[in-house]
Amino acid sequence: MKKQLFATLLISCLVLASYTPLCIKPNKLGKIVIDAGHGGKDPGCFGKKLQEKDVCFDVAMEVGALIKTYLPDIQVVYTRTSENQFVELRERARLANRENGDLFISVHCNSASSANVCGTETYIMGLSNIDEDDEVALRENSAILSEINYLEKYDGFDPNSPMSHIILANYQNNFQNNSLRLASYIENEFVETAQRKSRGVKQSSFVVLWKTAMPSVLVEVGFLTNQDEENYLEGKHGKKNIAYGIFKAIEKYKNAVENKK
Repeated sequence: MKKQLFATLLISCLVLASYTPLCIKPNKLGKIVIDAGHGGKDPGCFGKKLQEKDVCFDVAMEVGALIKTYLPDIQVVYTRTSENQFVELRERARLANRENGDLFISVHCNSASSANVCGTETYIMGLSNIDEDDEVALRENSAILSEINYLEKYDGFDPNSPMSHIILANYQNNFQNNSLRLASYIENEFVETAQRKSRGVKQSSFVVLWKTAMPSVLVEVGFLTNQDEENYLEGKHGKKNIAYGIFKAIEKYKNAVENKK
């Protein structure tokens, strides 16, 4: 029964998605929207010393600074500009769309029940990893519970319902190839440039990527519940290495799309 329900729902979602108009983006990478995850009354996950919202903000600002310095032809837009600023998840996508961004990058930190789990992950919207134990999407999407009237704002989306996540994942199909390309570059650079352990590129359903009309990724830069990774992300050197890895991936992506490689 459960499999039949899943199949019916999946087919219905794919049919609906096929009627979504394709937004054709130019080959030139002119504007990047950088989203520092969480913020304000939504702290995100915790380590022993760090809060996710603070690490995300520092990394996001560093990525933007590198772009402005070394790729000055690209305009950088931030979804939040202070550590204590709260921005609703839907407003982050709305801002990216209003700005007509060519890329959307959302920066986050991870957590796990085991202190031994470590590594980076980069997500795109999709179905491959969605199941009832998809803790990352459930945790990151739970930020909408801090918002007033969230069921009305998000068309009845329930962050605690696996079925809601399945429906959500059918968006972003138009930009999946370029999202996957950027995500792959980011994870490769985390290994080669920042010398971090990569847990790979994954697909899941994230509200913050839901309605962004551009290639979009969500980057988990490390586990705050792992002592070594929290120590690494606590220092300026670690955050700069992570930011530089993301920057190098953007540089590769820019070269690939503008030169049609």
